Amino acid sequence: MSSEDPRRSCGTRLAAGLGAGSEFLHQPVMLDEVVAVLSDVPDGVVVDATLGGGGHTDALLKANEGLSVIGLDRDRDALDAACTRLASHGGRIIGMHRRFDEITEAVRGLGHHKVSACLFDLGVSSPQLDSAQRGFSYRQSGPLDMRMDRSGGITAAEVVNSYDESALTSLLRRHGDEPDARRIARAIVAARPVASTTELADVVRGAVPAAVRRRKGHPARRTFQAIRIEVNQELEILQDALAQALSLLAPRGRCAVLAYHSGEDRIVKRCFRDAAGEATPPRPGLPPLPGQQAAVRLLWRGVRRPGDDETTSNRRSEAARLRAVEKLETAR
Repeated sequence: MSSEDPRRSCGTRLAAGLGAGSEFLHQPVMLDEVVAVLSDVPDGVVVDATLGGGGHTDALLKANEGLSVIGLDRDRDALDAACTRLASHGGRIIGMHRRFDEITEAVRGLGHHKVSACLFDLGVSSPQLDSAQRGFSYRQSGPLDMRMDRSGGITAAEVVNSYDESALTSLLRRHGDEPDARRIARAIVAARPVASTTELADVVRGAVPAAVRRRKGHPARRTFQAIRIEVNQELEILQDALAQALSLLAPRGRCAVLAYHSGEDRIVKRCFRDAAGEATPPRPGLPPLPGQQAAVRLLWRGVRRPGDDETTSNRRSEAARLRAVEKLETAR
């Protein structure tokens, strides 16, 4: 994905003038819980597959002198900002401009074969949401972009203005759990060309029933989420990325995932249960298929969520769901 030398530490990136995103400030979700889960691993390399603003990595490096981090992010602004924040850790952190489904290539390219832990924080960061020019916000007027990596790929404008009504309906249901998907898709097609984020938000607001408009939360939230997931292929690449991460874990290594969307969490749950030898039933009510030999153990059943204090101080953490597994000593 990137032509830059992947072996640069964040300290080197900063010295080279690559840490220009210091305004990229983000409050990491469930910070204490994540650090607690990932602290009890063997000394070695941790992969932060979604480095973001670097908050989780910063806390983890401060808490564990025996760990170093390879931080991946497809958003250059986030990567540069994280390297600014993390420069004091020197060579203990290497930042790389990569998607998280390139985790094996990144780790092996740096000469490592096993890692002590992997972290995925699948949320969109506050700076991305708050920047009108990024196109993620339904509250601020900006271009319909929504790409995490602005160097290529389709934009939200292409999705909104070129997908037919059936395709739009399907993605709104699949990626947004949107009950009014068909109404919204029909309204978008009728309003084309849709040029800005606020114009799209107005189209959605006008398409849904009045009772929906009166509910808590913006009626376009699910639509924007669904289009963002489509633009960045977030669900398509997640399962492969998780499989790679579990394969890279050393014995007693751990993988933790913060998901914010039901589709993401279903993928994480299924991947972790399958790896733990608990095959998912083919349909609800049927017995599970015979499980494969367990390679990991679930650290807890179900999900852990932020506490009331955190959701009060950071409303965007409300949807977070944390799952984690540990590689078995007997697994390769």
